[in-house]
Amino acid sequence: MLEHNLWSLTTLNLSHNEIGDAGAQSLGYALQHNRTLTTLDLGNNRIGHVGAKSLADALKHNMKLTTLDLWNNQIGDVGAQSLGDALQHNTTLTTLNLWYNQIGDVGAQSLGDALQHNTTLTTLDLSSNKTGDVGAQALGDGLQHNTTLITLNLSHNEIGDVGARSLCDGLQHNTTLTTLKFNENRIGAVGARSMGDALQHNTILTTLDLSANGIGYVGAQSLCDGLQHNTRLTTLQLWHNEIGAVGAQSLGDILKHNTTLTTIDLLSNQIGDVGAQSLGHALQHNAILTTLCITYNQIKDVGAQSLADGLQHNTTLTTINLEGNQIGDVGAQSLGDALQSNTALTTLKLDNNRIGHLGARSLGDGLQGNTILTTLDLSSNKIGDVGGQGLGDGLQHNTGLATLDLWNNQIGDAGAHSLGDALKRNTSLTTLNLSYNEIRNIGARSLGYGLQHNTTLTTLDLDKNRIGDAGARSLGDALQHNRVTRILFFFHSMPSPVSSYLDAHHTKPRWKSNAA
Repeated sequence: MLEHNLWSLTTLNLSHNEIGDAGAQSLGYALQHNRTLTTLDLGNNRIGHVGAKSLADALKHNMKLTTLDLWNNQIGDVGAQSLGDALQHNTTLTTLNLWYNQIGDVGAQSLGDALQHNTTLTTLDLSSNKTGDVGAQALGDGLQHNTTLITLNLSHNEIGDVGARSLCDGLQHNTTLTTLKFNENRIGAVGARSMGDALQHNTILTTLDLSANGIGYVGAQSLCDGLQHNTRLTTLQLWHNEIGAVGAQSLGDILKHNTTLTTIDLLSNQIGDVGAQSLGHALQHNAILTTLCITYNQIKDVGAQSLADGLQHNTTLTTINLEGNQIGDVGAQSLGDALQSNTALTTLKLDNNRIGHLGARSLGDGLQGNTILTTLDLSSNKIGDVGGQGLGDGLQHNTGLATLDLWNNQIGDAGAHSLGDALKRNTSLTTLNLSYNEIRNIGARSLGYGLQHNTTLTTLDLDKNRIGDAGARSLGDALQHNRVTRILFFFHSMPSPVSSYLDAHHTKPRWKSNAA
């Protein structure tokens, strides 16, 4: 028992154990007497409302526990009511995780009532439950009076416009909440307008996630109206909201003047070239944004050109994620040109676009003059051997890039040869991903020669290529001279000439089979 045998234990993780109500009752009894345990994780244990009540009763007496994880159980409204009652008396618990517990409006009401009286809880996770507008109203009332809660997670519930209005009323009076996760609810444009109103008056909230709520461009405009007066919010997540080009234009206008937002996520919003142009123009004036995610947004070359123009003048953005768009060689050429003058960007993600050898060569040219970029992701494009050669040429002169991802790019032996030559001279690259390409023995030999002279590369991924025995010998020989690099391969269950050769030359500690 905890009160007798585990007198010095401070953390106990019993998640994934199917302890059920009976086990929870035993733990509840122990907690009433225990004076050392601060963290208890009972996630995924089939605990129902009976077990939750026992734990809640313990919280009324326990003066030590600070974190209670009950994620993925079955406590429902009745269990949540018991915990709500306990929170009105408990003075030590700071974190309560009730993710995925079938809690509806009744349970949320009890927790909202508790927030009005509780003075210690800082984090409450109610994500993936069944809370609707009525429960949200109670939580909003709780926020108006609560002075300690810092993080509230209500993502993936059933809250609509009315509930959003109540929560926003709470935000206008609340003085402590810094993070509100509200993604995957049902607030729409009307709820977004309420959020915009709240942002005008709230001076505490720093992170707001409204993703997957269908707010549309009207909702985005309302949020931007609020942001005009807000001087605190630093992170805004709006992925999958159908804001379109018009919504992106509103955000672009705000970014020209906003002095607090550092991170914006607009994944899958159909902003297209017009929206990207607005954001590109904003980058020329903005001096605070550090991370911009505009993945899967139907951006083509014209939009990429505008973003590149923005990067040439921007001095703060460190990460731009353009994955899953439709950027081709022309857009990549513009981005390559931007790299030659940009002094801030460290991460550029262009994976899953339509970049060919011309675009890759332009990016290679950009690398020659750039000393800031550390991560370049070009995976799943069509750069081929010629593009690989262009990137190899760039790497010979580049002194800053640490990670280059060329997964699935139709690179063969000629491209691998250029990259191998680059490895002889490059002194910054630590990770090179060439998996799912068309490299054979000749290309492997070129890479092996490069590795013999390289002193910085720590990981070379050659998974799913066409390297045979001769290529394995070249790589094995390279590992005899190179004491830094680790090579990743994929081998089927049958004996492989590559694995056999590397085993024979005692290089296995530095190569890894990705086979199951």
